[in-house]
Amino acid sequence: MTRKSHMDLIGAVALTLFSLNLGFNQVVIKVANGGFQPVFMAGLRSLGALVLLGLWMWARGISLRLPAEGRVGGIVAGLLFAIEFICLFLALDLTSVARTSILFYSMPVWLALSAHVLLPGERLTGVRLIGLGVAMGGVVLALVDRDAGQGNLLGDIFALGAALCWAGIALCVRVTSLSRIPAEQQLFWQLLISAPVLLLLAPAFGPLLRELEAIHVLGLAYQIVFIASFGFLFWFFLMKIYPASGVASFSFLSPVFAVVLGWVILSEDISGTIWLALGLVAVGLVLINRK
Repeated sequence: MTRKSHMDLIGAVALTLFSLNLGFNQVVIKVANGGFQPVFMAGLRSLGALVLLGLWMWARGISLRLPAEGRVGGIVAGLLFAIEFICLFLALDLTSVARTSILFYSMPVWLALSAHVLLPGERLTGVRLIGLGVAMGGVVLALVDRDAGQGNLLGDIFALGAALCWAGIALCVRVTSLSRIPAEQQLFWQLLISAPVLLLLAPAFGPLLRELEAIHVLGLAYQIVFIASFGFLFWFFLMKIYPASGVASFSFLSPVFAVVLGWVILSEDISGTIWLALGLVAVGLVLINRK
């Protein structure tokens, strides 16, 4: 595996397909919520991915034990991981894919803001500061647009909460010893902690099953295999080959794909304000991730 100094065509295609996968996943969760109670499905997803990832790590000789130095950070990241997906799955149950995706993929905005305050070497200057302002403008537009029939304020708040937890996980990795732990072990422990937490909390959110059909089970299986286990591993693999700034710059594609797919597949009614909010967030993410 050769480390590359710049993004090439293969990397660009791979990252575009990965962003399409993440965008499609928002639609899958929305559909699968019709058969599973959202928090219960999030717990089943973590449990399934935990088993799959554990078997893969065992086959490759990767230790399942988290080194002592990373355990505090691992527990914090695991709890944030659980809260993140409680918020995300509930958001997609309450509001549209378009609104959820715009707010959820604003994560780099909150990460950049927190890093500016907490990490002396990551001050926001120049183009990145402009990008932050543009993206935040998109988030505000999405929050204040209450004309869309498929919008729900509580769902929007959950989506924003999921983005904040996601940023918290990334920050936790940066400021603790987790940064020195292999990505596979980080993901395994986030799944190991989140699975029981989500499954234990699930009954508090209502009946565990709804009108369960085969399509809902397929949706859960898709999330386990192509998102929560091998999907994340594929992203970590790309991070090892290509510059982090190049990989991160493709993050703007995920909300774009999600909004378009929600519109095409689910026939979501998307107002002009939401399209404008999407454009602002996408442009802002590109600017934030520039060197």
